[in-house]
Amino acid sequence: MSTENPERAMDVGNRLRELRQERGLSMRSLARLSGLSTNALSMIERGKTSPSVSTLYKLSEALEVPITAFFRTEPPRHAIVFRKPNARSRVEFQRGIWEGLGGESFIGRVEPFMLTLEAGATSGPHGLVHSGHEFVICIQGQLEYEVEDQRYSLQPGDSLLFASKLRHRWRNPGRDIANVLFVLSGFELDERPSEYHLSSGQKGGEEPA
Repeated sequence: MSTENPERAMDVGNRLRELRQERGLSMRSLARLSGLSTNALSMIERGKTSPSVSTLYKLSEALEVPITAFFRTEPPRHAIVFRKPNARSRVEFQRGIWEGLGGESFIGRVEPFMLTLEAGATSGPHGLVHSGHEFVICIQGQLEYEVEDQRYSLQPGDSLLFASKLRHRWRNPGRDIANVLFVLSGFELDERPSEYHLSSGQKGGEEPA
């Protein structure tokens, strides 16, 4: 992440402090868990520097939260949400980019988002389980989905719909970038299901067992 945006750095710093304090951790304890120095943590919390993606992953693992927790805000909710492409919320994660399509500002229980996935990107070694329903359509490239014990290979135009309580995970098995549209719906009001798809456990090259 660039260090040229102090406003964003301060936002991440404030969220880091909130998450650390919610868990009753001192800065020294978090430094020990994350492998970062207390000085580095202090600089981030005070908005003096913006953490890299790799640093955010270390912190998310230490705090046991998804990486998106550092960017979580509670924007006003609306009955109608219009988004220009350059106004989308964007979060980089290991081997991919998450783009919100307005669900984070919508009053209903539906959350559409796009994932741009590099070759080998995966949702991690553990299956995902959350409330509601999940619709996936492959726009470009390939996506392999495993739902319970069934595997589905999605090519451009292929779609998949299932109850999200079924354990699932995905990966890009191809050599090219994949673009995938997700629509999550019917989830619990206090749940942010898209965060499950940004697990800090993602490692390139892992394959579903």
